[in-house]
Amino acid sequence: MSSSLSSMISSVIDLSKFGNYPQGYDPAKHGPYNPSRYYGKPDTPFGDVKLTELPAWISRREKGYRPTVALISRAYWRWNLKYIHPRKATMAPMYQVAVSLSILFYVMNYMRIRGHRSYKYH
Repeated sequence: MSSSLSSMISSVIDLSKFGNYPQGYDPAKHGPYNPSRYYGKPDTPFGDVKLTELPAWISRREKGYRPTVALISRAYWRWNLKYIHPRKATMAPMYQVAVSLSILFYVMNYMRIRGHRSYKYH
């Protein structure tokens, strides 16, 4: 039973892709692995893209589940290395999490809260 289940899972999901370095990573060329760095082909940074070039720039982006997860992972590691891992870390990450959660819960409860704006307390 377990062998048929594992063969069925491996036929649906290619498990050899999980837990490996990115395709463009070369230890001899890049040195130690940095999870916050993009090892693919370099392109124009978003800040340098002109408005007329924006559709072409977006069309060159990889789209799909795996590149999106990799993008989120790199952003998390950049934030983590900048705010959590320094020797003299400040309270900034805790404030960022608190403000983010406040905004998230406000948006989640907006439909319930919006009815209170027309109340007259007198």
